[in-house]
Order: sequence, then C-alpha cells, then structure tokens
Amino acid sequence: MTTVNRLYRAVFTPKLPPRVERLARIYREAPQYKQRLWVALFLMSVVSVALVSALYLNLTASAAIAGRQIQYLELEIEIQQRANADLQLELAGLLSVETMQRRAYLLGFRPVERDTLEYMVVPGYAGPQRLQLVNGAPPAAAPVVPPEFNQSLLDWLNAQLQSAASSN
Repeated sequence: MTTVNRLYRAVFTPKLPPRVERLARIYREAPQYKQRLWVALFLMSVVSVALVSALYLNLTASAAIAGRQIQYLELEIEIQQRANADLQLELAGLLSVETMQRRAYLLGFRPVERDTLEYMVVPGYAGPQRLQLVNGAPPAAAPVVPPEFNQSLLDWLNAQLQSAASSN
C-alpha cells in the first residue's frame, strides 16, 4: 500500500470497537472459513449416506435371514409330510387283507369250513336287537290354522272391495 492510502485509511477509517474488529478479522479470514464449512458439510453428507446405507444393509440382511428361516421351516414341513406319508403307506401295508391273512395263518388261525362250524345255543339270549330309529308314538296332528290367517293381503282387499260394492 502506498503511503497516501495508509494515511487516508488512518484519517477516514474510524477506530472500531473490539467486537466489530473481531468480526472484520473473521470476514478477512472468510475464504478459509468457507472452505472449512464446505468440507464439514461434505463430510456430514458422506457420514449421513453411510449411516443410511448401513441401516438399509441391516434391514436387508434381517429380511434375508428371515427368508432363509422360512425356507428351512418349509423344508422341515415337507420332510415331516413325507415321513408321515411313508408311515401311512407302511400302516396300509400292514393292515392289508393279504398281510392280515398271512399273520393270522402264522398265529394258527384257519378259515372256518362250513361242516366244522358249530353253533351254540345260549338260554335267555334273544340275539341282536333291531335298531329302532323312529319313536313308536304316532306323529302329532298338524296344528289347524283358522281361515282368517290363510288369507293374503290381496285376497282380503278383494273381499273388502266386493263387500263394499254389494252393499251399495
């Protein structure tokens, strides 16, 4: 700066209070401040994106784990259903007529022959009773409805009109 400029500033620039002087100094250093502000904002945005990404990754991983557990449980259900079907098939084989006849033969049972069949009479035994599904009492007579209640609205209206026409 030239001497004239310094002199001009000394004369025409008033002495500022310390607080204003501090603000002026901050303003002079503003390019660094602005640069730091931009760097801070950029870092905050990077951290925010990283946090959101981590949260998204966590939720996605939880959903994937739940999906795998569901697949595992469905596989277990299918295995149990197959085992159940195998057991039902085995039971059906054990209860088939051929298997039951073979087992009965091995236990000493033989089919009965008509000439070896012997009936035994038990005194006092009347045999199987017939099943009676209907009560022995005669059915109750249907209730009789008075003729006044068998008439429809149109029938009643027609009768009223005919009685009014005949009385005139």
